[in-house]
Amino acid sequence: MEKSTSQKINLGIFVILGSLLFITTVYFIGNKKDMFNQTIQISAVFKNINGLQTGNNVRFSGINVGTVKQIVILNDSVIRVDMAIENDVVSHIKKDALASIGSDGLVGNMIINIIPGKKSTEVVSAGDIILSENKTTTDEILKTINSTSANAKVITDNLVKITNQISSKEGTIGMLINDTVMSQDLKRTVYNLKVTTKITSESMATLNNIIVGLNNKDNVIGTLKDTLVGRKIKVIIANLEKSSEQINKTIANMKDGKGALNYLSNDPKLVKQIDSTMSNINQASSRLNENLEALKHNFLFRGYFKKQEKEKAKKSNK
Repeated sequence: MEKSTSQKINLGIFVILGSLLFITTVYFIGNKKDMFNQTIQISAVFKNINGLQTGNNVRFSGINVGTVKQIVILNDSVIRVDMAIENDVVSHIKKDALASIGSDGLVGNMIINIIPGKKSTEVVSAGDIILSENKTTTDEILKTINSTSANAKVITDNLVKITNQISSKEGTIGMLINDTVMSQDLKRTVYNLKVTTKITSESMATLNNIIVGLNNKDNVIGTLKDTLVGRKIKVIIANLEKSSEQINKTIANMKDGKGALNYLSNDPKLVKQIDSTMSNINQASSRLNENLEALKHNFLFRGYFKKQEKEKAKKSNK
C-alpha cells in the first residue's frame, strides 16, 4: 500500500527535526566536554581524589576552563589527574598555580579548582604537572565531628553532675553559694585583703621615698657616701687608732713603773714635798697681799695708788 503524500511529508519533517535535535545535543555535550575546543593537557598529583571522575569540570578562579580527561593510579598513595584546559585561558595559568579537589555545591559533583599563583610569571605548557593541595575528606570531617560530639557528651554529663552537687550543697562551691555565713566571712576576708594591700602599697611608697632620700647629700648617709668625707673619716679613724696605741703604751708604762706620772703617783715623799711647797707658796702669797694693803695706807705710797685708781676709773668710763 503506497503512502500518501502527507505521510511522506510528515516523515520527512520528523527525520529533519530528529536530526537537528541530535546534532544540537551532540554539539552541547561536546562543547561541555571540550570535544570541539582546542585544549592542552596539564596534570596534578593527589593522594585522594574524593570521588572525582573523568569528565568532571575544572575551574580556574571559579570559571569553568576545562574537564578531567583521565585519572591514573601511579601507586597505592599517588593518583595523577590529567586535565584538558582550553587554550583561551592557558595564558592566565602560571606554573606555580595550585590545584585542589572540591565539590560543586553541598551535594554536587566533585570538581578541580585551580588557584592562581603569585610568584611565577611563566605560563604552563602542555604536559606540565602543577602543585596540588590535599584537603580534608568528608570521612575525616565526620570522624572529627563524631569525636567532638562524644567529648561534648562527656562534658555535658560532667556539668550536670556538678550542677546537681551545687544544688544539693555538696562540695566547696555548693557550700560557698548556699552558705550565707561563709559568704559573709569571705566578703570580710576580701575586704581585709584590700585594706592590707592598700597599707602595704603606702608602706612601699614610704620606703621608696626613704631609699630615694638616702642619695641626698644633706643627710648622714648621703654624706657618708661622699668620697671626700669617707677619706676624712678614714684618716680620723687612723689617727684615733694611733692615739689609742699611744694611750695603751702610756698605761702600760705606768703599770710597769715607768714615766713621770707613775713616779709622781707612786713616790709618797715627793708628794709630801710638793704639798709642803704649795702650802708655803700660798702663805707667801697671803703675806704679800697683806704687805700690799699696808703700802696702800702708807702716806708715802697713798698718792700713787690713788692715781692708779683714777686711771682705772677713766678707762672704765670710756
